[in-house]
Amino acid sequence: MKQNSFRNVRILDNFYQTSSFFPMPVVLVCTIAETGQMNLGPYSLCFPYTVAGDSRQMVFNTRDNSNTAINLRRTGLCTLNFIPDDRKYLRNCVMLGYPGETTEEKMMNSIFALLPSMRGEEERDPAAVYPDLVAEALQVFECSLDSYEIDEQTHAQRSILNIDKVLLKEKWYKVLLGGRRRFPNLPIDYGFRNNAHFWFTRHSPPYREPIPKSKTTSVDSVMWAITRGGFAEDLEWSEEAAAKLAAIPRVFLSVALRGIVEEVGQAGVSVITPEFLNKVRDKRSREKGKQKLP
Repeated sequence: MKQNSFRNVRILDNFYQTSSFFPMPVVLVCTIAETGQMNLGPYSLCFPYTVAGDSRQMVFNTRDNSNTAINLRRTGLCTLNFIPDDRKYLRNCVMLGYPGETTEEKMMNSIFALLPSMRGEEERDPAAVYPDLVAEALQVFECSLDSYEIDEQTHAQRSILNIDKVLLKEKWYKVLLGGRRRFPNLPIDYGFRNNAHFWFTRHSPPYREPIPKSKTTSVDSVMWAITRGGFAEDLEWSEEAAAKLAAIPRVFLSVALRGIVEEVGQAGVSVITPEFLNKVRDKRSREKGKQKLP
């Protein structure tokens, strides 16, 4: 048989681990046990779900009888903690992921420090207790439960989580907002194999590939999209403003234009200029709790 030919693989339970090579994130999920104690559980089946519009969501798959799933159904709250690629952390994750232990039994073995939620007073329900953050994490999503489904036959729970806050350590906050090429070392999980080990790896430094010139947006095509989409009704768009929008990939241009027109209605302007676009950008940055870097 030729080396480059494909072979059929039997699809087994946990197919992403047993029947394939499937890289996944490593996320420590913090929920609150019925006793009030914080519970940490490592998971990898946690991925972006809704990525556009007014909501930002993750899909999170668990067993329906895990401590994490039970706590999530009861409180409707969790934090997703992305820890750095450090072998002692991942070794502890394997220990924390062992099924059948109570929160008290499991957390006796945790090496992670915990910090209180960073939700502001206006973001809190006075009657609620919010899950902690893992101090060692590089990035944390504070989440609330939108909905969940349980398959009674397989005991699988699929939860849709609303992302209420995205938190980054100061170092990586500056890297993200500054557009620098550095990336954090986050572990990649290849799953449980051969009934003996979990397998992890680290990524190589990311490299960049520019968008082909043929796929970018020209000033003329921006102006055409403005006219075709009805965004020019009662509005004048300067060519300089269109040039500023030319960096937006074509597939996202209509969404960006709709957002700008919404801001126009609040600002009461009739001419779209680069200065107005800068104000829109800065306003959105402030609304997201970000500050423009010098």
